[in-house]
Amino acid sequence: MTKVLLAEDDPLTLSGIELLLANSNYKVAAAVTNGEEVLDEIASARPDVLILDVDMPGRTGLDILRTLRSRGDQRPVILLTGRINDQKATEAMQLGVNGLVIKSAAPRDLVPCLDMVMQGRRWLDHEVLQRAMDYTLGDNAGGDPLKPLSPRERAIAGLVQQGLRNKEVASELGLTEGTVKVHLHKIFDKLEIKSRAELILLAKAGD
Repeated sequence: MTKVLLAEDDPLTLSGIELLLANSNYKVAAAVTNGEEVLDEIASARPDVLILDVDMPGRTGLDILRTLRSRGDQRPVILLTGRINDQKATEAMQLGVNGLVIKSAAPRDLVPCLDMVMQGRRWLDHEVLQRAMDYTLGDNAGGDPLKPLSPRERAIAGLVQQGLRNKEVASELGLTEGTVKVHLHKIFDKLEIKSRAELILLAKAGD
């Protein structure tokens, strides 16, 4: 059974998630209500995956994700949030967050998110993902190398530039792998490039 460390400062939400996971393949090995307690509990609970509230007293879920990644700890992290601004969502993606679930949709989305994450894939709320993409592209609008692309093509290019494979891009955006390949050919033609490596270099040139 997969062991979960759960960090959530609202007791009702915490109880609700514990109840949700009680009839699943996931066992809550530790549950805390303060971000400061998370790093201490990791050593003793030895979780396989962490579910962290974005906004907690002490340390936020994003703070903890940042600390774990800086330590080289790549175990899966799912962020749980009532709402998240575009800047924080973008940073979470850049830090390699594995999942991001909106609390109001947690009864429907949390277990499927956990399933996908434990298969080595990413699961991000589609609306948050799109907003983060728009934020990133808007930030670089002055010298945006992706300007010729449509919004869908820009989203695909952005995920490829993060290192995602076609199958993962398809999963993120709710597309088929074949559709992603078709879009990539169009992207290469519009940007006058021939490979994924050139697409990634193009992103760095625009930074």
